Amino acid sequence: MQSVDWLAIAPPVVVAAMALIVLVTDLFLPDRRKPLLGALTIAGLVAALALLVPLRDGDRSTFCLDAAATGPGSAGACSYTADHFALVIQALVLGGALLTALLSLGDTRKLPAGEFWFLLLSSASGAALLPAARDLATLVVALEVASLPAFALVGIKRGDRRSSEAALKFFLSSVVATAVMLLGVSFVYAATGTLHLTEIAARLDDVPGQLDTLAKAGVALTLVGFAFKTAAAPFHFWVPDTYIGAPLPIAAYLSVVGKAVGFSGLILVTVIAFPAYADVWGPALAVLAALTMTIGNVAALRQNAGRARSAVRLLAWSSVAQAGYLLVPIAAAAYSSDEHIGSTVAYALMYAVVNLGAFAVAALVARTSPGNRLTDYRGLYATRPLAALAMAFFLLCLAGLPPGIIGLFAKVTVFSAAVDAGLGWLAVVMAVNVVIALYYYLQWTATLFRAPAETPEETPAAAVLEGTSAQDAVRAPTRHGVPASLTVAIALTAAAGVVLSGAPQAVLRFAAVSLF
Repeated sequence: MQSVDWLAIAPPVVVAAMALIVLVTDLFLPDRRKPLLGALTIAGLVAALALLVPLRDGDRSTFCLDAAATGPGSAGACSYTADHFALVIQALVLGGALLTALLSLGDTRKLPAGEFWFLLLSSASGAALLPAARDLATLVVALEVASLPAFALVGIKRGDRRSSEAALKFFLSSVVATAVMLLGVSFVYAATGTLHLTEIAARLDDVPGQLDTLAKAGVALTLVGFAFKTAAAPFHFWVPDTYIGAPLPIAAYLSVVGKAVGFSGLILVTVIAFPAYADVWGPALAVLAALTMTIGNVAALRQNAGRARSAVRLLAWSSVAQAGYLLVPIAAAAYSSDEHIGSTVAYALMYAVVNLGAFAVAALVARTSPGNRLTDYRGLYATRPLAALAMAFFLLCLAGLPPGIIGLFAKVTVFSAAVDAGLGWLAVVMAVNVVIALYYYLQWTATLFRAPAETPEETPAAAVLEGTSAQDAVRAPTRHGVPASLTVAIALTAAAGVVLSGAPQAVLRFAAVSLF
């Protein structure tokens, strides 16, 4: 009987257990006590984060095969490894889920609270499991546990046509991605006879000639599946409509936690399982990176400021562009050493903090302007100066401009990874895209400090045409209360961004430690 290291698997297990507790508790709570479910959710996520502390040495594994089971000369293979890489991504995922919960506390009045919190915790448990997975079966299961509840979260606004449409697009694209990925995994298994990542790497070094084409096809199809999950072009088409139709906190969750899940899985399969085929996935990821950042930035540049939900749409296209930057160090790892992966981890940490902060401010603006247009941010400094300053800081971080030093530092590390790997053409493409992104980030930042526009009050009929209900339109001008949890979310992300900007080298050092 194999022993289980319960401390190593404690973070995802605690989140999954809390999801079940919330689901059962919801059955017995009267409507007036439903806010207790949000408190239980936050408590579970905080407990899971606390359980990462005893694992900080990064030397625990469980569900392992002995050397005899894996063949002569093998040291054994494990399905779950709590190394530094896994712990850093788990901290990012659980922290992102916690901030999403804070954003959601004031916005679940019209949503089924029990189902909402259960689905959020279920998705977070799968997302926390994935970076520690070290075999393809566990990796795929964790990916689907993270994704399936997300479909329901996107479409949880009952009776909302846009939400249902977004959930359907998200579901169909993800199902296609999973099918392609499973086909690739089956090919890899057929060529190697194992699902453990380290064993796959060893056996791909000496694949029989008649199986080489099968192995290459398996590697390519597996990467295509992850390209869907990471919103890499041309597999990004689901992103804008999904973010717009989803509740705003869930859009924030997908942009950060969903992206972290996809990229951590991509790192595991490329760097650990498929190094023997770096000549296949290296050039492919480099091309995907260039396409993704270019399409994302050009689409963001074309957004109409007066269009309903144009702010969320711009953040969605910005998220696609940022995915392109995140792909660069992974592609670079195929041409040089694996240490460039630390640049992806560092960039992901920066992006998670500032993007969640930007969505938090967007949620604040949406309380008085349900249309959430870019024009609704005009003159925000006059009404909410601290929120405007925070939003300006987040946008400057995403643009890579001072005082957002952490954003500049992250982009420099990614740029250096491309140059060191000899991908000069990709570094040039990235530099051009950074300049393109400056325009729309700075334009939005300038809007925050312009004088408020003198426009007539929006009528309920006009609001309905823009996708807002008449009831919301009537209430919008008088909705001035801001939940304390939303204020805390903005304050936490802003403080983290400022601290990281003061010591940006700590991020790269932390990310480097996460891998070696």
